[in-house]
Amino acid sequence: MKRGNIPKFGRTMDRRSAMHKALATALIEHGRIKTTEAKGKALVKFMSKLTRQAKKETISSKRELAKILGDKAIKQLATIMPKLSLKGGCVRLIRLGQRKSDAASMVFVELIENSVK
Repeated sequence: MKRGNIPKFGRTMDRRSAMHKALATALIEHGRIKTTEAKGKALVKFMSKLTRQAKKETISSKRELAKILGDKAIKQLATIMPKLSLKGGCVRLIRLGQRKSDAASMVFVELIENSVK
């Protein structure tokens, strides 16, 4: 049985978690970011956990999010959360093709804010 088969991106665990946090805060601040497909897929998983935590709206969940993201991103996430869907699937990938320099497949990762309708 294969366990723990996650993309490591050639980084240690601390640098991987820092990368996830940086991508998540950039996505919350801008609403849409451009990155590689592998990082985008990892970001979708990370953001689904964060949005699930943010929907609880308890003090402990807010403290947990503040520990992960920081205060500025928490305030922006609080303004975005009412616009996001209630069941999940708040982040989507849009494939863009390959980057010219190294042929890495690129994607847009964006928050789906109009999914409440």
